[in-house]
Amino acid sequence: MVLMAGLMPVMAAQEHEERYVPETDPLVLQKLEQWQDLKFGLLMHWGPYSQWGIVESWSICAEDEGWCRRKNPDYTEYKKQYEALKLSFNPVGFNPEKWAAAAKNAGMKYVVFTTKHHDGFSMFDTRLTDYRITDPACPFSVNPRANVTKEIFSAFRDQGFWTGAYFSKPDWHNENYWWPNFATPDRNVNYNIKNYPERWEKFVEFTHGQIMELAGGDYGKVDILWLDGGWVRKMSAEEEQEYLLSPGRRFVRTQSQDIRMDELVTKVREKQPGMIVVDRAVYGKNQNYLTPENRVPAEALPYPWESCIIAGGGWAWVPDPKFMSGREAVQLLVDIVIKGGNLLLNIGPAPDGTWPEGAYTLLDEMGRWMNVNGEAIYGTRAMAPYKDGKVCINSKGDDIMYLFYMADAGETMPASVTMNGLTLPPGSRVTALGSGALCRWKNGTDSFTVTIPQKVRQNTPSDHVWVMKIEK
Repeated sequence: MVLMAGLMPVMAAQEHEERYVPETDPLVLQKLEQWQDLKFGLLMHWGPYSQWGIVESWSICAEDEGWCRRKNPDYTEYKKQYEALKLSFNPVGFNPEKWAAAAKNAGMKYVVFTTKHHDGFSMFDTRLTDYRITDPACPFSVNPRANVTKEIFSAFRDQGFWTGAYFSKPDWHNENYWWPNFATPDRNVNYNIKNYPERWEKFVEFTHGQIMELAGGDYGKVDILWLDGGWVRKMSAEEEQEYLLSPGRRFVRTQSQDIRMDELVTKVREKQPGMIVVDRAVYGKNQNYLTPENRVPAEALPYPWESCIIAGGGWAWVPDPKFMSGREAVQLLVDIVIKGGNLLLNIGPAPDGTWPEGAYTLLDEMGRWMNVNGEAIYGTRAMAPYKDGKVCINSKGDDIMYLFYMADAGETMPASVTMNGLTLPPGSRVTALGSGALCRWKNGTDSFTVTIPQKVRQNTPSDHVWVMKIEK
């Protein structure tokens, strides 16, 4: 993943959120509907790069971006040192059960883990490369829990979680993607595929092989295949042209990097029926839900979507990471949910295999809020008018709505809350979540106002966001 813009076609696919091709497989449609009920998940970026506390993978890419520049100006030497991190990666503090318990306490329902990022290091026991955590040259390989992907999926599944495999389609370690015969000017394959089709075919077979290892059964039920690297995609002849990049005014020749996604998706669903596939930033039927990155859409979106957002530090671990406050996180979750999305909150494990204490503190505070208000999050759907200033609304089925009030820092609970753009049916019953206290209400002109009892305001059932349940 990347914090800033890369190639124009990639970002265009992420930004133009009206571009969505609906799924037709009934099993996938059913699973997508269930996934939209979950609302809150955990993303983890982790690998040998965590030892340096740097952005994952990108520093070995030759693109001149401020967020991934190397301290060592000798690129060749730097890349050797980076890849040698495998020889010292030994996360002896690895305890996925502790992570899973904290995530469950926070109210999370699914996990997506980086089985392989762009640098090509496999955090699972692949048989197709020795650039992996279970290779004998990696000190952690002797640990009985060395196959960390399997251990993470098992620990979280035991807590009732869905599991998702993040997998990078580009692989900058594989010689059939970045061929040492040529320089690597950017993130793309560094040779002309039309001139070397046999080499590209080897890469396609390698990619299919690794993904089928993950989907083949050794890792249990995998609910989501979360593919990154949207520039690896099939292109039309018209798309294979030069794109002018700014502000550096560099030209990059794009070419079709077809890894035969339709074929791959068919194969994985033979092993994992109904699996959700997220071919990120690639317009088409294999992007079952969209994934705006580190941002929340301004409006509700009419199809499945998920904001993947950093909880603190970076995507990967950095020294002394600063996490968002509980108030920021709870209000972020509410803002996403009332627009019909899911929140995938990222935490980067430290190089020793532990989480920073700030991560546990944040998840504990979110859990306290969810214990009171979770019913207003899970299983809900967006409904107009969505949001009116600090007041939000969503629905559950045909007969229940939830009214949210987003409190400013230090704000006391107001005596009344007004929602514009909507009136309530006669006979509606309004209660304050967490107390069950009945609230009076009245309709205005295209609005309604709920009066909150004094006893609720004096002893608020939760912090940061207050919720009223409306039963028609």
